[in-house]
Amino acid sequence: MKTFAFIGLGVMGFPMAGHLSSAFDVRVYNRSSERAVKWQSANKGVICQTPAEAAQGANVVFVCVGNDDDVRSVIYGETGVLAGISEGAILVDHTTTSAELARELYSACKQKGVGFLDSPVSGGEAGAVNGALTIMVGGDDAVYDIAAPVMSTYAKSVRLMGPSGAGQLTKMVNQICIAGLLQGLSEGLNFAERAGLNIEDVVSVISKGAAQSWQMENRAHTMQLNKFDFGFAVDWMRKDLKICIDEGERNGSDLPITKQVDQFYEDVQNMGGGRWDTSSLIARLRARASVH
Repeated sequence: MKTFAFIGLGVMGFPMAGHLSSAFDVRVYNRSSERAVKWQSANKGVICQTPAEAAQGANVVFVCVGNDDDVRSVIYGETGVLAGISEGAILVDHTTTSAELARELYSACKQKGVGFLDSPVSGGEAGAVNGALTIMVGGDDAVYDIAAPVMSTYAKSVRLMGPSGAGQLTKMVNQICIAGLLQGLSEGLNFAERAGLNIEDVVSVISKGAAQSWQMENRAHTMQLNKFDFGFAVDWMRKDLKICIDEGERNGSDLPITKQVDQFYEDVQNMGGGRWDTSSLIARLRARASVH
């Protein structure tokens, strides 16, 4: 029976590790021990005191934390994953990070005879809870072939996008597209409100045509109700968009809309909406309309 480790039991990692534990032996680590105890009360698995302890003897170690610095903090050092992981094992990073970090970790793992896959996810908390995430992967084919079936315990789609870093680059494309979509949807719904149209009727009609999107299908109703207490937080979206903008500067991509929407999200943060979900862009438009 193979053993797996999961590092990071946040909004995404908690249910992902839960799905994994339903099929395999799992050891978990979380910086907040209270969160780990809560996870163990709902799932079968062993709590470890350090990432290194969790990684010892594990065939695959999964990581899902906050940002580049968070990843480094659980990978390196005397208590980090690389201190405990065995030669021949695989490290899978589900955190959305820079492509630079992905390549750095690929090299660090290779020196220790460990496989590495950068594997950011899309689908939000609901996708994680329902085991229906989309995972975009960067790394070597042989390593991917081993880890992909395991990731399928919490994903509906797992795809190798290219060499190390390609998973993170694909996630950047995802976030760039979402930012533009949500701003367009926010502007459209706000326009409809100001024009006196019935929002539900409008969405019912245009969602059957070329304007249809996942965001429209899943967020238009809650945006109408001014509800933003679920989904992917603005604070995390700004972290992701900075990664996109920085990478765009490196590869020469022009990202004017992404940069503008990033500034709009800063406005939302200044409204106290840092923990609101990303569809809260419409709240900024409503606030501006009330001023004029």
